[in-house]
Amino acid sequence: MQAPRLLLLPGWQDSDPGHWQSRWEELHGLHRVQQDDWWWPRRGDWMARLEETLLADDRPAVLIAHSMGCQLVAAWAAHSRHVGRVLGALLVALPDVERVDMPPQLQAWAPIPRAALPFESVAVLSNDDPYCAIERGRELAAAWGCRVVELGAAGHVNTTTGLGDWPEGWRLVQGLVEGLVQGRAQERMQQAAQVSAGSLER
Repeated sequence: MQAPRLLLLPGWQDSDPGHWQSRWEELHGLHRVQQDDWWWPRRGDWMARLEETLLADDRPAVLIAHSMGCQLVAAWAAHSRHVGRVLGALLVALPDVERVDMPPQLQAWAPIPRAALPFESVAVLSNDDPYCAIERGRELAAAWGCRVVELGAAGHVNTTTGLGDWPEGWRLVQGLVEGLVQGRAQERMQQAAQVSAGSLER
């Protein structure tokens, strides 16, 4: 199996140079999915750009999303016919765009899709996130079928939190990728064994 691409999906206003996503882009050579408008994000436009990026390369992908990037993953997965291009996702600091106090630029992203994601996913939550109460984050993660990792008091898990390179988060990515690759290899071995058994029976 080819090594998966690791795609960064920043949130509203993009990730600044001190953000862990930007640090990972520099340190680990990850690819950032660029959006035409970071300030007034149109859900359909963002979904189309993600789709284009996934279809431009035959390698499977693992999505590493922050904030509105998490909502992008859920919205794209609920509508795309190409979800098989994605092996898994790390979703950090899910924002609750259904709250009445959300900025007007983000209100068009409501309602939030509730369909389970068709790939393995990990949701990373903070218990003092200003954009999503921890109970609400748990509810969304459960609807999407995510495994949950709670960081404690980590704000919006961004530059303000002071995470720097966030090595703990990178270990989550590595563990997710290793598990996905091993799981895909086991699936192929099982399929080969079934094909072989069928041939013997004939």
